Amino acid sequence: MADTSTDNSTSSAGIDLSQFYQVFFEEAGENLENMEQLLLELDIEAADDEELNAIFRCAHSIKGGAATFGFSDVAELTHQMETLLDKLRRHELAPTAPMVDVLLQSGDALKAMLGRHQGSGSAVVDTTELLVNIRAMSSGEAPVAPIAAVATPAKAAPVAAPPSALSPTASTSTTFAAAATSGQRTVELRVGPLSDPAQAGNLVDLFKEITDLGTIEPLPDDAALAGVCRFKVSTAAAESELLDLFTFHVAREQVAFLALADDPGYGFFDAPDAAGASATAVAEPQEKGYGFFDNAPGAPEKAPAVAAEPVALKPVAAAVKPAAPKSDKPAAALEASTIRVSVEKVDQLINLVGELVITQAMLAQNSRGLDPVVYQQLVTGLTDLDRNTRDLQEAVMSIRMIPMSTVFSRFPRMLRDLANKLGKKVELVTQGEATELDKGLVEKITDPLTHLVRNSCDHGIEMPADRLAAGKPEVGTITLAASHQGGSIVIEVRDDGKGLSREKLLKKAREKGIDAPDSMTDPEVWSLIFAPGFSTADEVTDVSGRGVGMDVVKKNITSLGGTVEIDSAEGYGMRVAVRLPLTLAIMDGMSVGVGEEVYILPLSSVVESFQVSTEMIKTVGGSGRVVEVRDEYMPVIELERVFNVPRFDWEHNSGIMVVVEAESGRVALLVDELLGQQQVVVKNLETNYRKVNDVSGATIMGDGRVALILDVGSLVRRSRH
Repeated sequence: MADTSTDNSTSSAGIDLSQFYQVFFEEAGENLENMEQLLLELDIEAADDEELNAIFRCAHSIKGGAATFGFSDVAELTHQMETLLDKLRRHELAPTAPMVDVLLQSGDALKAMLGRHQGSGSAVVDTTELLVNIRAMSSGEAPVAPIAAVATPAKAAPVAAPPSALSPTASTSTTFAAAATSGQRTVELRVGPLSDPAQAGNLVDLFKEITDLGTIEPLPDDAALAGVCRFKVSTAAAESELLDLFTFHVAREQVAFLALADDPGYGFFDAPDAAGASATAVAEPQEKGYGFFDNAPGAPEKAPAVAAEPVALKPVAAAVKPAAPKSDKPAAALEASTIRVSVEKVDQLINLVGELVITQAMLAQNSRGLDPVVYQQLVTGLTDLDRNTRDLQEAVMSIRMIPMSTVFSRFPRMLRDLANKLGKKVELVTQGEATELDKGLVEKITDPLTHLVRNSCDHGIEMPADRLAAGKPEVGTITLAASHQGGSIVIEVRDDGKGLSREKLLKKAREKGIDAPDSMTDPEVWSLIFAPGFSTADEVTDVSGRGVGMDVVKKNITSLGGTVEIDSAEGYGMRVAVRLPLTLAIMDGMSVGVGEEVYILPLSSVVESFQVSTEMIKTVGGSGRVVEVRDEYMPVIELERVFNVPRFDWEHNSGIMVVVEAESGRVALLVDELLGQQQVVVKNLETNYRKVNDVSGATIMGDGRVALILDVGSLVRRSRH
């Protein structure tokens, strides 16, 4: 036995656990998000058993991983959460709002702890009051101390050095000897010594909850073993799997498997003297590896060899389907339906596909002059290449597309806390969560959406008493909706609050010195809230009212090539619609020629184009030029002068106007010719060269030339100044 233990300890210590850190952190983060979502959706008056079990499983999984990797602070907090959740799902306690609050704040604390273990550099999280409150609630008492909110740190790189707790002690664990026929084993299970015998009852419940785990029967207490509970267990599960399950309820060193005195043939000891081994099994400390190293790939086999493979069980304390018998295929082939890939690799792949699209366009352009009869095979191959390239481009772009539910999931918790702070009652409704958007856009749109939702809750939704007085339901509704419209995605933030007041907006604008005549249309009045420093709040609070927000929201959305529209009805509510391109990597553009140069205009900004004669262009103030389009005068911008395009055909006169729109303004661009519409791969000019005024990026054309993508918003601002 001693030799087997030494070998196992050596193999355990030889495994570098740091390679598994990132997987644990990612899975723990997902479990925390799921737990928060479930807690926010929990109906306290009629809690569903499945929901309570799902919340319990989230805490349970985090605890198991934390214990495995030696993160004792995380394991301790999740253990206490698990105790409370266990009593809730057994209906020993009824869920209350304070319990949900404490569990949510515990989730915040766990995020901070995990961030610290990842190397974020944040301070140690003090969970003393949290633990006191959870223990009090688990005992059916009221919370003892108020709890401050815990800030969640930004995600950081995983810590490199493994914690000291990862060094396992020498193992005295041994394996079951399988029965020669059925694979079932009957052994004695000893648990203890325990201060609370109810902990052993949790193990009995495990056998009831998990299908096909086996049977368990209590054995008479032994007077010589004070505080130790004895059971007769018949099971086909491996020892390591049972220990993984049991250690969520009792300490690993308090669990021992022994040969039944009346059935020594079902023992599990390596030594021939099973009785002698039984006498020392409880006294010897068990390995604190939490089952991580048991049966590890590459570890030395323990003697005697197992005669029959046990059925694998997932270590979760809830009802699960029995696992299928093992096959010849590796486990990864049966379970892996997703794969984690870094964003950098995806971006590199997209960049390479972009280069492939450019190369294909060059080949297509150069092959146009070929005789299709003479070069039939070449032309056919190029046609297939064109189709395959487009399919590949769409497939690769879809990798970066993630559902809007990723963005929407952060708002229920935020809105709940904000509504409680403001004393309001608000319900959040989400629509179109499956609508997909480019990952780069999702990251950039989250902050503007957060501001819009906060605005709706703070400025839009009225206090419950005011809503009742106005004949509205006491609970206000904020709706987040996403949908595809053409080549864009539209995200709407709607509320059924008091809406915008036209008179109040005009008054505030005049106080700010903004020209706001009564003749302004409603959309023009609503757009006043985008003016820098503009705020409709009567007083400044820590939520809003400083006049910093809506102007930044519009600026951020405009920088993404998007637009913002506002619609409102006083007394009934307000709607803010954000329209964005589906991706930042590829865009639909119109190419225009000026001299020998080619420029790309975002197709979403192009309104119309028409031929123009010199007499249609008027000069204003000696230098400014305008053109009349259907009784409306529009500023004229000559791209030739803006970019100092060299001319070799001195007699040529530009005769085409392209009307473009951005930031609620229109300008007419004077160009030589329209070359056509096409999809272009956007390259960041600032990264590869430097910042260029009035240019947002660049692309490579089919003939290999570089074409600049114009910043329409910058050109509109230029016309105003």
